[in-house]
Amino acid sequence: AAQEAAQSEAEEQLSRAEQRARLLAQARQTLSEQEQISEEARREAALLNQQVTALRTQLGQLQALLDDYEQRDATARVQIQNLGSDLNAALARAASEERKRRLLEEAERKRLEQEREELAARAEELESEAQDLERYRSEFFGRLRDLLGNQEGIRIEGDRFVFSSEVLFPTGSAELSLDGKFEVAKVAGILRSIASSIPSEIDWIIRVDGHTDNTPLAGGARYADNWELSQGRALSVVKYMVEELGVPPRRLSANGFGEYQPVNPADTPEARAQNRRIELKLTER
Repeated sequence: AAQEAAQSEAEEQLSRAEQRARLLAQARQTLSEQEQISEEARREAALLNQQVTALRTQLGQLQALLDDYEQRDATARVQIQNLGSDLNAALARAASEERKRRLLEEAERKRLEQEREELAARAEELESEAQDLERYRSEFFGRLRDLLGNQEGIRIEGDRFVFSSEVLFPTGSAELSLDGKFEVAKVAGILRSIASSIPSEIDWIIRVDGHTDNTPLAGGARYADNWELSQGRALSVVKYMVEELGVPPRRLSANGFGEYQPVNPADTPEARAQNRRIELKLTER
């Protein structure tokens, strides 16, 4: 019985030992599994940490973008506000400039209208003066025509009184002959008789124009060419009218045209004789 009891106790101890061994093995297996689970959890935790870190980085970037956007938005709002202010100021300036432009245009329109009226009035005055001058010119040349008649070498062509050079000057000379002085005195006498009746607003002059033919001057002549000769002859008539006949100098003008304004371009003695002339013209200054 003791042996059986001892055997039974030994079996029982063996059974408890086996049971403990199984429990230990099971515990170790569980521990191993738990360790594996813990390792996996650590890896997952590390991965999650990485993901969290990445998310934080992304979040930081997004926050930076958001901050930048908000800053740009604030800047844009300020710019829009400034642009609005500038636009309002520009519109105000434009309105002011438009008002100024309209006022200037109106002032300019009135000025131009007044100027047109003044010009129209001046044109009427000039037309009236021209008609008056034409009347006095007609009277002047009419009296000359009556006085001189059909004298050879003296003619009236339109608004000009024409002396042939031979009537006034010796050949190649610019010194008035006695007959020439007599003829010029006739003209001056008629001019003096009508000058006092010409209105003061008509600024009239007698234009004395000298012309020659195209024959060159002989060598050793006093004048270098026909141009100087034509000027000298016109000046002789003017000086004689001023110094001897009392015509006011401001009412006379001496001009020389040489051979360059012929009345007859033909190459004949008759044409050259027509081109050698002194013309008197009553005109406005």
